[in-house]
Amino acid sequence: MSEITNQNPIVELLRRLALPAAGLVLLSIPGAFAQEVAPAGDITSTDEVKQFCTNIADPARDQRYLLQKQELEKLRADIDSRVAEMDKRKAEYQDWLKRRDDFLKQAEAGLTDIYKKMKPDAAALQLQDVRPELAAAVIMRLGPRQSSLILNEMDSTKAATIAGIIASASDPNTSKDPS
Repeated sequence: MSEITNQNPIVELLRRLALPAAGLVLLSIPGAFAQEVAPAGDITSTDEVKQFCTNIADPARDQRYLLQKQELEKLRADIDSRVAEMDKRKAEYQDWLKRRDDFLKQAEAGLTDIYKKMKPDAAALQLQDVRPELAAAVIMRLGPRQSSLILNEMDSTKAATIAGIIASASDPNTSKDPS
């Protein structure tokens, strides 16, 4: 092999000059070997990154807390408006319920007075055709003597249904919460 290199002096000359020529080309390129040399006592780039992250951690956390606080305030305002709307609707419902109960009391009192003045056989025929709950409410408001006469004139199944409703209304466990 050394024989081949000796026979071709031009190739040998090019090989010897290639390395210094490449060096000259690289040196002529501005910044090819440029390195930032940190003066003694300066911080390194990883330390610089750590310091940057440490410096922005508190402001970033504060900003995150501020955004979360704003979101919570919006949610609280939404909840407060919904609660106010529900309170308004509750008051409307309670007012409606009170008016309904007042009306029912007046109607029941008036209805009871009507049935008090009727003959038992006529009252029985009419009470058979109304809802059993209403018939039971009317009969409960009448005196025992008149109630028994009306129930006696009614169809036995209707009278039994009404008697069952009256019995369950007087049962103290009926209106209690089962749980």
